[in-house]
Amino acid sequence: LEFRPLRRIAAIARPLESPRASSLLSGSDRMRLALFQPDIPQNLGAGIRLCACLGVNLDIIEPCGFPVSDKNLGRVAMDYGKLAQIQRHNSWSDFQGAPERQQGRLIILTTAAETDLYDFSFESGDTLMLGRESAGLPPEVHGAANARLRVPLVAGARSLNVIITGAMVLGEALRQTGGFANRIGMA
Repeated sequence: LEFRPLRRIAAIARPLESPRASSLLSGSDRMRLALFQPDIPQNLGAGIRLCACLGVNLDIIEPCGFPVSDKNLGRVAMDYGKLAQIQRHNSWSDFQGAPERQQGRLIILTTAAETDLYDFSFESGDTLMLGRESAGLPPEVHGAANARLRVPLVAGARSLNVIITGAMVLGEALRQTGGFANRIGMA
């Protein structure tokens, strides 16, 4: 798949302007969620909504497994795209070389990890990365990670949806780092 700039995503990948929206970033302004080559448009839309609601930056590492378009994302992201802070990267190497990657740790979320998320100490500059729904994360991403975490599941369960995993881990990371301070609103 070729990299195609998305008009709506490009338009929303700018700093938040409203005072209320800016206040959502306190305590988590450097926390990031990264989606590695997502396969399912609904998961990308849900990731946009999750990050918009929690005031967390979102990195999308392309290529995606679907054409990235307003039509594919609009129903799931709804009007949350206007609140989201999104950075698109053409490739894994572009993501690694991005200025925002020069600080903080890369924490990957994987069923192959031995460390439970609740046994880990998060830092405000962490980037939490989720893999492709169909294939997870490749060896070069595992090799670049500072830590590998899993969500503890009951015996016999294979895995959770990637965005549900991201929400659980991001919630714990924000709790630990004070990222929920000064939040307003309802779930």
